[in-house]
Amino acid sequence: MKFFIDTANIDQIKEAQDLGILDGVTTNPSLMAKEGITGEENIKNHYIKICEIVDGDVSAEVISTDFEGIVKEGEALAELHDQIVVKVPMIKEGIKAIKYFSEKGIRTNCTLVFSVGQALLAAKAGATYVSPFIGRLDDISTDGLNLIEEIRLVYDNYMFETQILAASIRHTMHIIDCAKIGADVMTGPLSSIEGLLKHPLTDSGLEKFLADYNKNN
Repeated sequence: MKFFIDTANIDQIKEAQDLGILDGVTTNPSLMAKEGITGEENIKNHYIKICEIVDGDVSAEVISTDFEGIVKEGEALAELHDQIVVKVPMIKEGIKAIKYFSEKGIRTNCTLVFSVGQALLAAKAGATYVSPFIGRLDDISTDGLNLIEEIRLVYDNYMFETQILAASIRHTMHIIDCAKIGADVMTGPLSSIEGLLKHPLTDSGLEKFLADYNKNN
């Protein structure tokens, strides 16, 4: 399973990179705005800065919702760096654009996916990644993990190469459950990734080891 961090915060990206387990980054306009990054050039420069920190894919999202606009933005983003993956919304014009990008060799991440049907269309259009938002489904009393299971089944049935990128990860158990189900990638906050490090028996065991050492040395 690949680990992506969902943020535009450079310090958090560096911290995740330093762990040695980071495979990529996902961002969106909201995350950029949260870091106070505004203006087209500033946003583009920030994407480049992120690509210089990590070795893997960096999803950069388009703003346009019409085919021509998505293509224009997507091509400009793809030219910024080899690691850029163009993030396209799951809408009719988005699917058209994903097909166009696929034929041009531009990698894509189909975002805001909430159903198996949407994921099927994204794979048919040639998306590199499909991003089901499991946390947002959980928020409306719908089983987000079940969606991952269903997409996995359909993709395996037809050997689609599109990778399932479990998005809107809210906590550590989301990561573990997605790994059990077979999601190819998870993207979430640094806190959910670092949560995998924690166990009370590890803490108490280490405390005892150190106490025993200090008694005899």
